Amino acid sequence: MGPGPAAEGNCRGSPRNDHSRRALPQSWDDLPSQATVLASGCVFAAGIRDYGRVSETQDKPAAAAPSDAAEANRVHADPAPIKPVIAAKAAKRANASVIGMVIALLVCVLAFLPIVLMNPAPKSDGYRPNVNVSAIAANAADVAGFTPVAPELGDTFSPNYARWDSGTASGVPIWEVGYLTPKEAFIGVVQTRQANPTWLLQQTKNAPVTGTRNAGGQEWELRDSGKDTRSMILVHRGTTIILSGTASLDEFATVAAAVVKSAASAPSALP
Repeated sequence: MGPGPAAEGNCRGSPRNDHSRRALPQSWDDLPSQATVLASGCVFAAGIRDYGRVSETQDKPAAAAPSDAAEANRVHADPAPIKPVIAAKAAKRANASVIGMVIALLVCVLAFLPIVLMNPAPKSDGYRPNVNVSAIAANAADVAGFTPVAPELGDTFSPNYARWDSGTASGVPIWEVGYLTPKEAFIGVVQTRQANPTWLLQQTKNAPVTGTRNAGGQEWELRDSGKDTRSMILVHRGTTIILSGTASLDEFATVAAAVVKSAASAPSALP
């Protein structure tokens, strides 16, 4: 195939007739490696092939070295850390402020410490009502039909309440007194002349009978639920007396002995 029109147009000054041209090569591959002069003053580059293709041997731009690219990426990804620099005067002012705060706090503590030491916390056991068990029992005797027990326990057992309950809710009228023991436990005393089995189960919280215990010269029935609550029951001089609470058996025995002594000094209940 011969050169295209563009190739002919570039050969300026060449004759237009075929007789004045030199013989063309049969193909582009017959051209010399560097350049070939066709016709008069017409030069074709060695790298041009037929159909306008470019030789595969053309120079290509050199690729960047992998090491250089990696180094550039590392520099951008890991910039050098910037260390803050505090001026000497600024650091001195900051330290002075902290020291001043500490000194002010110590001054406040020292100022209030004498006030706290001069006002110690109260050592009382809290409020305990002043309950006169003997007087209340004497007033309830006419209504009860018997003389309610009023155990003398000194100052170690503190009475919380003493009252007569007519039994409107339970159907059983009772005399009841509550005591706070020296070990901060509780024992309640209940006395009635109209006890029945159902009422007994209610008062003892359905605890089973676990034995007997002697206190004040009398044999008391012991019922223990196994949940830190227990009861002692005594039928004496026409009344049923129940002690219930969370106290230890030793404290129960102390109250039981005082109850027996109080009941012995009172007349028997009327039938």
